Formats: sequence, structure tokens, C-alpha cells
Amino acid sequence: MRIVSLVPSLTEAVAATLPEALVGVTDWCTHPVGLAATRVGGSKYPDLDRVLALRPDVVLVNVEENRESDAEALRAAGVELYVTYPRTVDEALDELGRMLTALGAPAEPAWLAAARTAWADLPATTSSRRAIVPVWRRPWIVLGGGTFAGDVLRRLGVTNVYGDDPERYPRPAVDELLARDVDLVVLPDEPYPFARDDGPEAFPGRTCALVSGRHLTWYGPSLAEAPTLLSAQLAQAHHA
Repeated sequence: MRIVSLVPSLTEAVAATLPEALVGVTDWCTHPVGLAATRVGGSKYPDLDRVLALRPDVVLVNVEENRESDAEALRAAGVELYVTYPRTVDEALDELGRMLTALGAPAEPAWLAAARTAWADLPATTSSRRAIVPVWRRPWIVLGGGTFAGDVLRRLGVTNVYGDDPERYPRPAVDELLARDVDLVVLPDEPYPFARDDGPEAFPGRTCALVSGRHLTWYGPSLAEAPTLLSAQLAQAHHA
């Protein structure tokens, strides 16, 4: 099996399970560190000639992460695609299991079993903090409805106030953001690299939590430690 992954979180999942099969990854595939696979460009703009030159048996893509035009071009070239699109934690866990089986994993890997246990063992939350979750600025883009990251936060006792928005990634004006009645502003460090000096200052007087974007948005081995790490980061929220 020769696998090219155009999705960073799936790259990490395959590298942890079937490392010898991974022949191509994107420039944004940062985990695990030291990947020896050939780089094929970005997730949005991969070098398709480089992908095809690797003679993949399958290319891993995601409906949200990758462009449909690239998927169509690969299909037209006779390449088999494995398409993912989880929008909840449970969907992600089940989809990872199905994908790895389809790719030839002899059994469910220990990291996936650990992830299932970590999320199943979460205590039920009776209260919930209302939050805005920006994922970009200039312009501001926030988590909207039907997102995997939104479900991660819901499971951790945080309600995304844009969670009922018909847009998956609304672009509200900053005045609208500041007018929303929220308890918390959640600022992940990817895709936009929000940091202590870049993000909280835009929400004066609000409680801000800086969190790991990888643990909030990736579905792969990071899911095993995501509940503990994100809960700790949300608990360390501070006033801007």
C-alpha cells in the first residue's frame, strides 16, 4: 500500500499506525516530527504532478480541508481517494477506525482505543460557558454550525454561540463580535496563530483562553490527550 495524505491529522494517524505505507504528505503535515515522506505542497494547493509521480494506491482527502477541483483531477487520473468529513468527536473516532481498516491496519491501534476511552470517560457537564471561537483575523472568521471543533468544545462544557449559524465559518464584523453576550473567547493557535499578544487585545475585558489548535481541530492521535489538555487550557483562561 502506497498512501499520500493531503490532511495533516490523517497523516499523523497513518504515520502512527502504518508508517511504512506513507509516501507523500503536505507541507503542513507537522506531526509526527521528522516525517521522511515526500512533500507535495499545501493542503489547498498540492502539486498534483508530484502526487501522481508517487504512484499512490490511495490519496487521503477531507471535504473541508481540500479543494474539490484537486479531488476531481486526481480521480480523473485514475487515483483512488479516501474522503473524510467528520463533524463530531464520535464520527471522527469511527471514521478513523474505518479508514485504518480500509488501509490495511491489522487491528485498531492503541492510540485510537485510548482516544475512545478518553472521550467516553469525560464527566457529564451540567453547566456550559458561552463562547466565541475565532479561527482567523483580518478578516475575523469564527466557528459556525456543524463543525468538529464545535463538538469538541461542547463535550468540554463550552457552547459556541455561533453554533446554530447556517454558515460553518461566519465572518462577523468586529462590532458584532464585541456585542455578543459570552463568557469566553477561545483562541486556538491554528489555523491563525493566536497568541498572548495577538488576539486577546481585540476583546478588552473579556475572558480569553489560548488553546492548542491541533488538539481542537485535528482528528488523529491527538484525540487521546485532547480532553485533558484542552480542559486545562480552558481552565487557565484570563481577562484580556
